[in-house]
Amino acid sequence: MKTITTKKGQEIILRYPAREDAKQVVEFYNMVGAETEYLSFCGGEYRVTPEQQEKMIAEANSSENSTMILAVADDEIVGIGTISSNQKIKGRHVGTLGIVVAEKYCNTGIGRSMMDELIMWCRLNGITRKISLVTSQENKGAIALYEKCGFEAEGILKNEICIDGRFSNLVYMGLMI
Repeated sequence: MKTITTKKGQEIILRYPAREDAKQVVEFYNMVGAETEYLSFCGGEYRVTPEQQEKMIAEANSSENSTMILAVADDEIVGIGTISSNQKIKGRHVGTLGIVVAEKYCNTGIGRSMMDELIMWCRLNGITRKISLVTSQENKGAIALYEKCGFEAEGILKNEICIDGRFSNLVYMGLMI
């Protein structure tokens, strides 16, 4: 797809996944699940097999309104961005955004670059008219990024997350395109 340069001067390739990336995608999700409380799963909870992930990659690569992009540094996945869309007529115009960046690559511009690519992809696909996302109300950095990209808060889901007995809220955000 394209090469970007991080704020630290490192070159990162943004590209669509291949079926051969499936095992590394699963490993990446399980790794980042252990790095942050802001994902919907913890370390080791991404229970998708490489074979299932291969099918998911194939589906995303052939879909008109769902996609996945990888951020790759030195042949290692350092970020994943997705747009997941309903295939039913009434809801296929809404894509749900997911972005995750490995902790050591946070605040380098990778997340913003993936956001820009995914928003542009949605604008060009001829189907997507709204992008939605859900994030922890405590994830101030992500919320600031989403707002810079034009997303607006549309609602609060109270006590949706419980970590170690502590409840926190999720923010539902949307962007009309």
